[in-house]
Amino acid sequence: MIPMTSGISLKDSEVSFDFLRASGPGGQNVNKVATAVQLRFDVRRSPSLPEAVRWRLETLAGRRMTTEGILLITAQRFRTQDQNRLDALNRLRELVARAAVPPKRRKATRPTKGSKERRLAGKRLKGDRKNQRRKKFSGEE
Repeated sequence: MIPMTSGISLKDSEVSFDFLRASGPGGQNVNKVATAVQLRFDVRRSPSLPEAVRWRLETLAGRRMTTEGILLITAQRFRTQDQNRLDALNRLRELVARAAVPPKRRKATRPTKGSKERRLAGKRLKGDRKNQRRKKFSGEE
């Protein structure tokens, strides 16, 4: 079991890792050793996630989510597979933790009297400014 939050744990079989060659600096090591890690997690078919968390996780994942509902996280920050595997797991843990927190409901409020007056005063000033820019004809004034 992989603990995500206090109430959510994923089975080891739900998360898979693929190892590939990392890009960037590293000398010959980069050309020979597959140190980058690609974590795959099927969000839509996961029995460990509550429905609300699953929905928010899909929204938070953005481009990292495939059309089939698989979350892909690529980690290549470090030079070893183990460190990159931990990095990918930590990033998944952070995403699930953010998805587990329900958004606060917005309380409907009404504008205060002062804010209404300030808005109308600003509109009046802007209108006066525009009126001053207008050309005066001999028939007006």
